[in-house]
Amino acid sequence: MPLANIAVRLQSGIQQSSHVTLATMSKLSVVSNAVITFCYNVFRAATSWMPTSWMRWIPTSDDLLAAAERKILSYLKSPYEGYFVTLQPEAGVSRPESHKASHRIWTVTLNTKDPISPIPLVMVHGFGGGVGMWALNLDELASRRPLYAFDLLGFGRSSRPSFSTNAEIAEQQFVDSIEAWRKEQGLKDFILLGHSLGAFIAASYCLRFPQYVRHLIMVDPWGLAERPSEKDAHQFSAPLWIRTAAAMLQPFNPLAGLRVAGPWGPRLVGRFRPDLQRKFANLIQEENAIFDYIYHCNAQTPSGEVAFKHMTVPYGWAKNAMLKRMYKIEDKVPISFVYGSRSWIDHTVAYLVKENRTNSRTEVLLIHGAGHHVYADRPHEFNEAINRICNQVDRDEL
Repeated sequence: MPLANIAVRLQSGIQQSSHVTLATMSKLSVVSNAVITFCYNVFRAATSWMPTSWMRWIPTSDDLLAAAERKILSYLKSPYEGYFVTLQPEAGVSRPESHKASHRIWTVTLNTKDPISPIPLVMVHGFGGGVGMWALNLDELASRRPLYAFDLLGFGRSSRPSFSTNAEIAEQQFVDSIEAWRKEQGLKDFILLGHSLGAFIAASYCLRFPQYVRHLIMVDPWGLAERPSEKDAHQFSAPLWIRTAAAMLQPFNPLAGLRVAGPWGPRLVGRFRPDLQRKFANLIQEENAIFDYIYHCNAQTPSGEVAFKHMTVPYGWAKNAMLKRMYKIEDKVPISFVYGSRSWIDHTVAYLVKENRTNSRTEVLLIHGAGHHVYADRPHEFNEAINRICNQVDRDEL
């Protein structure tokens, strides 16, 4: 998610130099998040009666998000189908006491009727994103095979339930929802691709359900590296104003400011990430279309965002880093890492995974000139790389 980059990059740049203890920051985070979430829900409920979105403090709605997504996907050359997949109760995420509401996963599919290759590609977006962020990739990646892209539970147009405050349980709830989604879709095996947080969750899914994953593709994965030790942390120093800003921002959800800004929130996306318009300009001619989509994805109930917060430690590191678990992924599952050469994510840790997976196919690819959002920075090169990986899976099948 583009706005999240600002918070995470600020945090990761100063993570070694904060003088506030991790225990103190963790306590502040739990208390502040509870207060902020409560106030947000009360305020939204109090203003929900207002007849038009512009009269509300936070000018968003499910309908506005759906319209923003349709506008982006209307530029696709290939026909697509969008629908909600209703999860069965065993999906493992808390539900309303009435049990009348079911969690739903918003899903977009392409080329499911008569594909050249029967092996599907399943795509999992990153933090704060949704299926619309793949707009530059869907046509090419679906040219030979069925493609399934969905909004993670707690993000985009999918349901926004309450996740556990325990990092490991929240992670497993994401995984459980994907497995429940897979069952409803009737997928037997597939290529699994995830970006950033989506890559972390995709790897976690592969740990539990390797029998369904033909190839794991981790695109600029968040949460792979472990947090530096306290000894290493004291080797760095940052200006006082940065340390102060970090201490003030740490207790809050990463995108709380977007919602607090109310009617000025939509402008913040374009203000902080004006480059996004350029990234999608070759496909989406309408000005502010991508900004509107990103805003509406993140201005609503911060369900997945809160879960992500509970899965992190100051400043943006994963509580349960994936690096120390990658060796548990079955050797029969090939893994490809795809990074942008200019990304702030450290790609050197992927080589550690490759070195330790001596009995399995593991590769690390760098897309030159691309940043963290490699799929949008260099879409043609990214699509070529992913199609090459997918086509290799087809050849292995022969």
